[in-house]
Amino acid sequence: MFRSVDNVKEVSSKRKFESRDIVKRLGAIPPVRIHIKNHPIDVPVTVFNATAILREDLIYVYARVILGYYMYVSAIALVRIPIHDLFNGAINTSHYAAEIVIYPSTKYDIWGTEDPRIVEIDDKWYLTYTGRTVNYFNPVIRRERTLPVVAVSENRDGRYWDKVGALVLPQYLRSHLVSDKDTFVVKTNGGEILVFHRPHLDDDTYHTLISKIDRLPEPKNGIEEIEVKNSVMVLESAPFESKIGWGAPPVEVGPNKYLAILHGVDRELEAYRVFAALIKYDPGDDPRVEGVTPYYIMEPKELYEVYGDRPLTIFPCGFFKYDDKGIIVYGAADYVIGFAEVDINELVGIIEANAD
Repeated sequence: MFRSVDNVKEVSSKRKFESRDIVKRLGAIPPVRIHIKNHPIDVPVTVFNATAILREDLIYVYARVILGYYMYVSAIALVRIPIHDLFNGAINTSHYAAEIVIYPSTKYDIWGTEDPRIVEIDDKWYLTYTGRTVNYFNPVIRRERTLPVVAVSENRDGRYWDKVGALVLPQYLRSHLVSDKDTFVVKTNGGEILVFHRPHLDDDTYHTLISKIDRLPEPKNGIEEIEVKNSVMVLESAPFESKIGWGAPPVEVGPNKYLAILHGVDRELEAYRVFAALIKYDPGDDPRVEGVTPYYIMEPKELYEVYGDRPLTIFPCGFFKYDDKGIIVYGAADYVIGFAEVDINELVGIIEANAD
């Protein structure tokens, strides 16, 4: 169905069902401390699965918010947080203003705009999210129930977004796609656009892919469908997992070398834990995973990670550099936004040692 790179099994086999949590928790924001300013409902029911980008000393956090449980329909809200709040403890006590900036409005996302991931490319911000399509609740149609939707912001305050593209599989596979999630885009130093995504097909298989698109969609009237191509599977789930998926957009740690974090769901408890991978892309070649952490580097341990709407869940959607640290922004138990830090050099060292 999808072509695999030649080292998939070798790299995937290096992972063990073991956790060594090396990630320092910085704190969490529950929904009661988020106040939506452009909707009559002031406080969301939940706020989680957030992505983030740093501009100067301000973190622009884009979080998945739910205002009611009836259909669990999500929007995406912008919350601005001073970077120093993460390190002086304010993140655990402060209240923050929020503004809904992306919400259901098209056939690609009418039942929810979920799990955003943000990157900066050519002085624009691109946010890719999981759109619950018009098919999502239709019991007759088990096809394209979710699709990745790309939105772009050209202004400097990150408040205004144009939905510009829906990423679709090649035509011969579209009828077999149940959902496509965990998606973000990356522009390489050579100018190519890579799409990281995780299709779920109608044979109940999950595929951790890196694909390509010819171009990023530009703002115009409506959403255009853009077909991914040259898809390759770069990692497989371990025998102890039911599935894995991409976490946050990666940070670059060398020329066309990226440090990525992913989540894995174990078969016994279906807990969501985090591991990391080094990805290398040489222009004209397939992207490939050079190495992985041999164990999970983060697992649910704080009460807000263990207990919530979805117990035992850490779901990272944001990852950025600050000094020598990697700041992880994640959903905790599908209820609050968690913030944590990890030493990037230590993490790369663990992966490289495991690759030998």
